[in-house]
Amino acid sequence: MRRKGLAVFAAAVAFGTMIGGTAIYSAAQDDGAKLQIAGSSDTEAKETEADTSADGESATEAAASLPSGDIAKADLTGVTDQEAESSGVAEVAGDVMPAMVSITNTSVQNVEDWFQGRTFQYQSQSLGTGVIMGENDSELLIVTNNHVVEGSSELTVSFIDEKSVSAEVKGTDEQNDLAVVSVKLSDIPEDTMKQIRVANIADSSDVKVGEQVVAIGNALGYGQSVTTGIVSALGRTVTVSDGNSSTDYEDLIQTDAAINEGNSGGALLNMKGEVIGINSVKAGASGVEGMGYAIPTSKALPIIEKLMTKKTRELVDDSDAAYLGITGQDVTADVAQLYGLPEGIYVTEVGDNTPASDAGLKKGMVITAFDGNTVESMSDLQNLLQYYKGGETINVTVSVRGDDGQYTEKDIEFKLGLRSEYADNTQ
Repeated sequence: MRRKGLAVFAAAVAFGTMIGGTAIYSAAQDDGAKLQIAGSSDTEAKETEADTSADGESATEAAASLPSGDIAKADLTGVTDQEAESSGVAEVAGDVMPAMVSITNTSVQNVEDWFQGRTFQYQSQSLGTGVIMGENDSELLIVTNNHVVEGSSELTVSFIDEKSVSAEVKGTDEQNDLAVVSVKLSDIPEDTMKQIRVANIADSSDVKVGEQVVAIGNALGYGQSVTTGIVSALGRTVTVSDGNSSTDYEDLIQTDAAINEGNSGGALLNMKGEVIGINSVKAGASGVEGMGYAIPTSKALPIIEKLMTKKTRELVDDSDAAYLGITGQDVTADVAQLYGLPEGIYVTEVGDNTPASDAGLKKGMVITAFDGNTVESMSDLQNLLQYYKGGETINVTVSVRGDDGQYTEKDIEFKLGLRSEYADNTQ
């Protein structure tokens, strides 16, 4: 039976650097004494089944179809179950470490000064982890968590030899906390190319409770570190809240392998050295130990495959910045449940003679996706717009309320305006 952890989001700060690599879940009680578990007292763990993509593709098929090039796979092919049982953690970690990267996310934060009545900006850094999972003709493709790269103005990836290069967000799935980051092959030093590897991937539907696992990640920003433990449970659901909204993450692998800030986006491995999950969150509360969670590959791989095919975008100059012509209100999970709305951006106003009015957007529609990227807030939309130029034509997915009160989704073709041409640049 699936169990659900009710918790709130927290981030750790150290020496002016935001260690935002792992979401932390602490008990939603004032005394913080226990991690609350909602639901039946039945202790039977829900057995995870292999998820499939919309076209019926299994996770194993998705893994096989991830783009690959000249970079070798981690040297763990042909390991039998018997050999895996006798494998040491050091052996597994040594073989997989070349497929791991550290990710530094530099972002600009807006802070309101209540005393002087103005807003100022400051630069912050958050640290996380990534797993090299593919390669195309021009890019190295790295999988991580969405919350590791969210809001980035600059991304840097560091490899096993500590060489660092610039990276770009290729695609994100906020709802499932997944992202793919790309690095230009031409930017990677030749010596580094000889040392890095592409991770091997297994279908997590074969994972069993009690199986030994290894977690690798950039814990606390100190560089890649290794922990080990067992699979504690399968099919877990946790709810994370940042104070404004809550998000459910379902069908997670629970492990007692230590997962700390900075581990997010790292690999959860079986004893064959194969990736069975992407480390994402941990439970943090007084009296709670050894409750970390990973997104299983059976769920992640079909999503990752789609993200890897997206066009890599770079930040555009202000002179080319795109414009929509709307104002909107965030529809959080709590608001959606209260008012029966889809999660997304409720359009409160559409400007006259704007790209939005020309495309047919109307007040009362709920924007749920922008060019195939899920959006849950105006902040999400603003972050995405930084990568689009005025004049581009894309699809915006909206939910429209019918006469029966039910919402149906439809795609609207949208030609983005050039922000500099509009006097009212609210959005």
